[in-house]
Formats: sequence, structure tokens, C-alpha cells
Amino acid sequence: MRNLSNYYHDHCYMPLHIYEGLSGKLITTILKPGRRSKQSDVASILKRLILQIREQWPETRIIIRGDSHFASKDLMDWCDTSAKKVNYITGLAGNSKLKSSAQVTIESAEREFKQYGKPVKRYHSFMYKAESWASPKKVVVKVEASAQGTNIRYIVTNLTQFKAKGLYEKGYCARGAAELRIKEHKLYLKSDRASCTSFKANQFRLFLHSIAYVLMHTMQKELFKGTELVNATFKTLQNKIIKTAAWVKEMKTKIKIEFPKYCPTKELQARSFQMLGMLVT
Repeated sequence: MRNLSNYYHDHCYMPLHIYEGLSGKLITTILKPGRRSKQSDVASILKRLILQIREQWPETRIIIRGDSHFASKDLMDWCDTSAKKVNYITGLAGNSKLKSSAQVTIESAEREFKQYGKPVKRYHSFMYKAESWASPKKVVVKVEASAQGTNIRYIVTNLTQFKAKGLYEKGYCARGAAELRIKEHKLYLKSDRASCTSFKANQFRLFLHSIAYVLMHTMQKELFKGTELVNATFKTLQNKIIKTAAWVKEMKTKIKIEFPKYCPTKELQARSFQMLGMLVT
């Protein structure tokens, strides 16, 4: 089964990317039949993953962060009741009840913008329980009023001890870093190439691209620590380190490749080759 993409007017598989939030290390990439796979399926994947992590790090605090697709009843209930409590902070799709609970904040932001003509941002938190949820959850609403209109966003979390603004800006918005990592994975490492006819073959291809991500990320964060390349994009590393101009001579009995005598990244390239040589041996 594949998901219909209205943008491309064709069918495609959609990968689930999971990263460690602080370091950017890749945990796994799993191919799904579509972006709108059942939330219970996503929950089961995360639960299996967390149980494996707990085997190695039983006391480590775990926080799941994702968009509204991860606001799964099964996952939230499991996190709230698990022996080693797991925290979550995910997007939440809006509805009329949520808007009603946030109405005072919405009207306040719109009134201030109308009065002063400058963009206004407001945060507010309240307890909310959907019909399918086992218990009420903390919801944070962000309201932005500007000349473009009123933008309303919701998140849901069991991190009840933190203030609304901090939860949204420092907790949820940091999810944007994962978006950049997905961009590196898909755009620069071409992991969106899933043109095989079988699901298993495309999953295997995705694993190969993920191995490339692990190598590139290790090179970026470990090999280039303390250099200007430690936060460079994979595209920059490809152009400055991996790709090098060379002169190829075709001779009768061999092919000779001559590298330039002068290169601004020569030392970094040499270190890269040494690291790759150690991995191969």
C-alpha cells in the first residue's frame, strides 16, 4: 500500500524519521505506507523503541517530541502510566472546543494588534480532555495576530510543571532542528528515492541512505569538532571535503589520478580519509 500525493499526483511511500533531539544522531528510519498511517501504528513503533532504550538507560529522562501526527491516544496513555514515566510534547489539531477554551487569549491578541498595529503573540495553557482520552491533558495554545490574520496553534504535553511559553518555544519549537536533519537525509543524501516496486526493497534502500547519514553526521560532529565545519550542512561537506578536483590520466597499463598540490581543505580531507580507513579495517 502506498500513499497518494496530491502534490505530485502519484503514489509514494512516506518514511518515519526518529532522531535523538540533542545530538542529532539518527535512531531509525522506517518506511510507512503513507503519512496518515494509523496513530496506533506509530505508537507501537515508539513504544518498542523506548523499551529498548530503557534496557540500556533505565534512569534517563525521555521526552517524545513531534507534530500532531504523534498525538496518539495509545501513546499518551502509555507514557502517563508506564513505570518509568515518559514525557511527550506534540502538536495537536485544533477543533471548536479547543478554540472555545482559547477564546479569551485569541480576542486579547486581536484587540491589541488592532489597537497598536504591531504583531502580537500570546500563550495560554489549560486542561483539556478529548472523548477518547483516559484523562485530561495540558494543552498550550499559541496565538499570533498580525496583518496576515490570526494564527492559532496547539500542543499537548504531560510536562505540567513548565510554563506555557517555555513549553512551546523551548520545548516544541526545538522540533525544527529535526526538520533540518530530515532535509539533510532526504535532500542531500537522496533518501527520497524509493522507486523500487516492492516495499521491502525500498525499506532496504532507506537503510542504506541512513548508513550514509550516520557516517556524515559522525564526520561532521566528531572529525570536525572545533572547526568551522562542525555545523556545516551535508551539502557543504560534500562539496568541500568529499568532492575534489582531480586530473585523470588514462595510460596504457593503468589510470593515474593526480590531486591538486594546493587545497584549502587538504588537512581536513586527509583526516577524513584516515577515519574512513579505520572504519573499513
